Amino acid sequence: MRQSAPPLLPILRSQAQGRLLARLLLHPEDALGIRELARQTGTAVATTGREVGLLVDAGVLSEERTGRNRVVRVNPASPLVPPLTQLITLTFGPREVLATRLRGVPGIDAAYIFGSWAARYEGERGSPPNDVDVLIIGCPDREALDEIIEVAERELRRPVQATVRRELSSRDPFGASVASRPLVPIPLGSEPENS
Repeated sequence: MRQSAPPLLPILRSQAQGRLLARLLLHPEDALGIRELARQTGTAVATTGREVGLLVDAGVLSEERTGRNRVVRVNPASPLVPPLTQLITLTFGPREVLATRLRGVPGIDAAYIFGSWAARYEGERGSPPNDVDVLIIGCPDREALDEIIEVAERELRRPVQATVRRELSSRDPFGASVASRPLVPIPLGSEPENS
């Protein structure tokens, strides 16, 4: 089955490739097995293996084999890694950047990206997102959250709009609107992953 180019960065061959690159390039210190990488990006294992093979062939990733297991990581010697990392940060990066920034912030129970960026991330066609809309569930310190959002805006080079709610309820108009459109969970555990 032929996959279409992802709306966030149509020069890539697939949505899966964008998600894999974001997970690896934005966490270059990590070494992941193919199955774990597939789980964290919500990509089929076979697709992950194919995409990783192409990225290894291009020199962007390096791999180690132990028996049948393949462990991959970013190849820091590749001249392609810095510009590709910048491009991926600006397009597929919001989820990973926000996960890194929000992880461990007291008072945040859950976080999601919604709006146009979430729609493009989920493959919906449309104009490029101008900003990133973030829903924070919980009661974080607003001043600390604002500082984190400012850092994320500098990294992503676009506005990040944070909405804080104690809960997401479909009984109120905002909750119903957000729940009716793509909603991308931001992993706040000890490791990045995709739901």
